[in-house]
Amino acid sequence: MTRVEVSLKKLEDRSYTIHIGYKCLDRLCEILSEIPLNSVFVITDRNVEKLWAGKIIALLEKRFPYRGLISVEPGEEQKNLLTIKKLARKLVSMKADRASTIIAVGGGVIGDIAGFLASIFLRGVSFINIPTTLLAQVDSSVGGKTGVDLPEGKNLVGTFYQPVLVFADVDFLSTLPHEEFLNGMSEVIKYGIIMDTEFFTFLESNVEKILEKEPDILIKIVSQSCKLKREIVEKDEKEAGLRRILNFGHTIGHSIEAASNYRIKHGWAVSMGMVAASHLALEYGMTEPEEVKRIENLIDRFGLPVCVPEDLTADEIVQGLTYDKKMVDSKLRWILPTKIGSVNVVEGIKTDDVINVLRRLKGR
Repeated sequence: MTRVEVSLKKLEDRSYTIHIGYKCLDRLCEILSEIPLNSVFVITDRNVEKLWAGKIIALLEKRFPYRGLISVEPGEEQKNLLTIKKLARKLVSMKADRASTIIAVGGGVIGDIAGFLASIFLRGVSFINIPTTLLAQVDSSVGGKTGVDLPEGKNLVGTFYQPVLVFADVDFLSTLPHEEFLNGMSEVIKYGIIMDTEFFTFLESNVEKILEKEPDILIKIVSQSCKLKREIVEKDEKEAGLRRILNFGHTIGHSIEAASNYRIKHGWAVSMGMVAASHLALEYGMTEPEEVKRIENLIDRFGLPVCVPEDLTADEIVQGLTYDKKMVDSKLRWILPTKIGSVNVVEGIKTDDVINVLRRLKGR
């Protein structure tokens, strides 16, 4: 039998730079000039279009071959295959080609949609991410995960597709509603819990300054979050092992989102999920009550939830775990904290124990 080996290990360099600053929009074109741009298409949502996309397009038109804007309605409900089909057909009508670049301007939903579209349109076109929410700046714009939802759960259809550049101006956060800002803080807190004790302590000491959106503090938390995620992604780009720890709080969090028909925001659900995972760790003797208390206290100080809504049953939430992407050979892998700054990947958590924890956390 003849064997032909196909080696792809060094075929493509997917490295990129994350640019982080404050009121640095005037430097966007200078930064973009570092990469080849042949024809540029901007994808955003109606809200961001009014606030920031127009300013960005005005800059692009002066220096680059800007070809057009595609704007969708805001919200998680846009993350579906029908939206992808509509956007792909729109790109065809606008004569996009394989040398085109898609620029996402918006939050996590826009980044996920635009990144997924870029990864499959004409079998892949360049993608630049300009995240305008805290959640996107610290999490979804870094690491290359793209995708859309199915009725059965979040992000069940998607790809790993790295951007060629990320541009994060923390001034974008000045127009972000308080609720959306907190939506991103849950992911910031997560980084401290899973891998950086010093960062967690920094957050504990600077709650008020963070909530006041002091620019230097915002740059600190966005930069450190990106550095921590980079450290993981560089070692495990496609979630074969280490990267799973980034899903701390997301196992139950995603189920809460789905059970609420996405009425509950991602950050709120992840906060509940982190508290639930911490109590599971306590139940299994993996951590100490003092560690759980610190986690709960910090989440609560930011105004994020530490209990499960009364209108969702534990059974409804647990049912959603069936479709968790971390399921391997029908075994769910849980990310549970051992102490602030450290987590373990655990199998064998009993469903009854999860239900009991969720029931205890309801309406506290």
